[in-house]
Amino acid sequence: MKKATLQLETLACPSCLQKIENAVKSLAGVDKESVNVLFNASKVKLNFDEDKITIDQIEKAITALGYEVIKKQVR
Repeated sequence: MKKATLQLETLACPSCLQKIENAVKSLAGVDKESVNVLFNASKVKLNFDEDKITIDQIEKAITALGYEVIKKQVR
């Protein structure tokens, strides 16, 4: 399992947070329990299985909702 942190553009409302959280949790290979969207910091933290999904695919799912990913970090 890899840990990822994605820095997003500033989130405008709590419903944005919910939308992002639901989209990321629906991706195969993402550990649903680990998904944490931080509203005030505009960050998404999660664990994922890199054999099933890439960080770029996770980023695409977020940008498809209309949110810009400013930077991503994987450990």
